[in-house]
Amino acid sequence: MAQATPDGVYFGLMSGTSMDGVDGIAVEFTRGKPPKVLADAFVGFSEGLRDALFALQHPGDNEIEREALAAIALAARYTVCCHELMRCAGKSAADVRAIGVHGQTVRHRPEKGYTKQINNPALLAEMTHVDVIADFRSRDVAAGGQGAPLVPAFHATVFGKPGETRVVCNLGGISNITILGAEGGVRGFDCGPANALLDEWALRHIGKPYDQGGHFGAHGQVDRPLLNALLDEPFFELQPPKSTGRDLFNPRWLDAKLQPFASVAPADVQATLAALTGVTVAREIERHASDCRAVYVCGGGARNPEVMKALQTALGESGVSGVPVLTTDALGVPPHQVEPFAFAWLAMRCVAREPGNLAAVTGAAGERVLGAIYPR
Repeated sequence: MAQATPDGVYFGLMSGTSMDGVDGIAVEFTRGKPPKVLADAFVGFSEGLRDALFALQHPGDNEIEREALAAIALAARYTVCCHELMRCAGKSAADVRAIGVHGQTVRHRPEKGYTKQINNPALLAEMTHVDVIADFRSRDVAAGGQGAPLVPAFHATVFGKPGETRVVCNLGGISNITILGAEGGVRGFDCGPANALLDEWALRHIGKPYDQGGHFGAHGQVDRPLLNALLDEPFFELQPPKSTGRDLFNPRWLDAKLQPFASVAPADVQATLAALTGVTVAREIERHASDCRAVYVCGGGARNPEVMKALQTALGESGVSGVPVLTTDALGVPPHQVEPFAFAWLAMRCVAREPGNLAAVTGAAGERVLGAIYPR
């Protein structure tokens, strides 16, 4: 197929494993120039939608209909986000080249040959009157890859610096890192749980969907025996490429680990979960990027001082002490913009018929054009 001219305004939509809502961004791409962010927006999910998405993480009755109804509800929230982006950016539907939408992951089983993101891109195209590009992960899986992470190619484009090894760490529901090598090499993979377990524990014990400002965890102390038990998980020792999700790190996994530690105070469990995130990320940096000059954090975890502190502490206790932990603000992109920005970029790559994955990251047989197009 002939290569298309990709210049124009793109929207990126990302709803991650925290399942609290959708982050959106409007970006203008022009060949030969840095991308220009025009606006961003966040639209939260209702408690009912969030509960429906959580329920679909596990087998249950009437899954096909429940998934379809959740996808319709998601498309409605995505549409609200797109209209907000149009309003803030001063653009109409005719001005937008395409919407890149990730969808909501409910199963991630690349070892079985599939990954599942709930979505209704046809309905989103119908309601926004904009081309929609979706289903980015399945082509990589079809080529033998993990289908994740897909953001390292984007990270390399906007955050890489010749002669300096950098680590970009996304702390969403799951933690992952991108290693941007000093010589231009790129690696990336999932490290383990982050907000998925922290949010679950906060909901149980303080009745809130997340630990705002890390205040709940700040009142606790790390329980070392519990931390060691949490670290006793084969995934942490796997070599990349590797990816994970709520299929593994879910409330049942946490409850099984906590069973011998019933006397540990809830705030101490929260502090220990923050330490788990820090240690699992720091260990991977020590193993694979010991020469890094800085770690730049994005995602919801960047707003949790206790998680940021846990990562800095874990790095200090490892073989890469002295490496600063910053947010991607230091590189010119606010933490909440990074992932939706990546899917706007992936949509642009699809329009240009250019690959969006990195085979060295996902383990795919080669680079592939990612995404399925739903015309306006």
